[in-house]
Amino acid sequence: MSSSSAVPAAKPPIRDALVAAAFRLFLERGFEQTTVDDIVALAGVGRRSFFRYFPSKEDVVFPDHEGCLADMTRFLAASGPEHEPVRRVCDAARLVLRMYAENPAFSVQRYRLTRQVPGLRAYELSVVWRYERALAEYLRGRFAGRPDGTLRADVIAAAVVAAHNNALRSWLRSDGVGDAGAAVDHALAYVQMTYARPADTPAVWSGPAGAGPGPAGDVVVLVSRRDAPLWRVVQELETVLDRP
Repeated sequence: MSSSSAVPAAKPPIRDALVAAAFRLFLERGFEQTTVDDIVALAGVGRRSFFRYFPSKEDVVFPDHEGCLADMTRFLAASGPEHEPVRRVCDAARLVLRMYAENPAFSVQRYRLTRQVPGLRAYELSVVWRYERALAEYLRGRFAGRPDGTLRADVIAAAVVAAHNNALRSWLRSDGVGDAGAAVDHALAYVQMTYARPADTPAVWSGPAGAGPGPAGDVVVLVSRRDAPLWRVVQELETVLDRP
């Protein structure tokens, strides 16, 4: 006869325990009816532990945004002149998507809770504004010295956030079903087509990876209005290239 001893499950870190306890109580009692004392009692820690990790009860609903904002700031700071700025801020927005997609169940749960509590919706707007500000500050640096550089930076940052959030919220409303990445990519493509300027992109497009040059003497000349939006120019070019 052999004997074995069960290994006790490791306790979650205090921060994770507080988040789990908070959401359990929010769902059972409601956000407004749950106090910090209730949360720490269920998590088995003291009030000081709660405020060591979260400045307020609202912050426990968004435990991962501070880290994500820091990641975004580092990502943008590591950008070089070789990075097309509009594409760069779109890639930065995808860091937020990755945070949500890593834990779909929690993200959907938080979305539902936020929709029910006006105070949380206001808090969420402040979080979104901080993301938008980080994107705008990067773009302002890249567009410095251009006509309307600041305006352009702020408008593009707002467009990136709007496109990203439109796709993200559609995914959350579907209970996290489907490919969130594909939906966000589709939405951000509109931003890139509209705002990425030819001067910001390579002068020569080499085609898909590994593709060689076209037939000798194959030249396409496209005439377009100077004030035409980039998405329209790209659309016209694709139409020409698709012709036999």
